[in-house]
Amino acid sequence: MIGQDIKELIYIYFVVINIVSFICFFIDKKRAQKELYRISESFLFNVSIIGGALGSLLGMKAFHHKTKKKKFVIGIPIILIFNILVIIYLEQFLIK
Repeated sequence: MIGQDIKELIYIYFVVINIVSFICFFIDKKRAQKELYRISESFLFNVSIIGGALGSLLGMKAFHHKTKKKKFVIGIPIILIFNILVIIYLEQFLIK
């Protein structure tokens, strides 16, 4: 039963971090339009790296944000693949 609890916590973590990532892209887009202080690109990448790449990619598409920057257009999908591989690894080898 402990394994099941950990699995649920991991899924909740990934859902929450992706919502946070999506919201960060929304906030940064709105701040860019109003020429206000922005969320740093390194922060956006870090949120993606710790599991929020899907939210970042969806935020990029939904808000047309960072879609002309090669490091985001190429980097975020690569990080998403890494996130997926981490989930698969956790499922297969750590959570029983």
